[in-house]
Amino acid sequence: MGYKSLKHTSGFTLLELLVVIAIIGTLSSVVLTSLNSARAKARDAKRQSDLTQLRTALEFYFDSNGSYPVGCWNYFEAQGASYIPGLSPAYISQLPRDSLQGQQCPGGIGDNTNWRTYYYCSDGAAYKANVCSESVIPATSQWYDLFRPGYAWMICSGAPACSTF
Repeated sequence: MGYKSLKHTSGFTLLELLVVIAIIGTLSSVVLTSLNSARAKARDAKRQSDLTQLRTALEFYFDSNGSYPVGCWNYFEAQGASYIPGLSPAYISQLPRDSLQGQQCPGGIGDNTNWRTYYYCSDGAAYKANVCSESVIPATSQWYDLFRPGYAWMICSGAPACSTF
């Protein structure tokens, strides 16, 4: 009887498969991290757009009524979707809502709560509205809030609202 030679079969070894899986896992984690960063930037851009629309609605309200809606409100208060009474739907179709509402905000918003929400405050002659950002806002930004530096996007009608409330 003769000896049969072992045939070399084609395929991958277990070690080669594990290396490929490790490389794919590393690449996917890098891609997901980049994707999360892009999502945060998109949410911040939406917040800026919402604040711009809110500013326009407040100015229309002021032109019609001679003053801004008086009071201070967070979105999650009892007013819910109408947290600035009289503004919606006449001047803005729907008041903005933070997509991450109810989650923690690093710098605090409104009455210094630590929840992500839109906050509005006015004495009738001036107003201020802000929302929590997901990135640090540079002091040179038009959206920078002097009263809540770092993590609050802000719009205001001028002094004293811009540096208070």
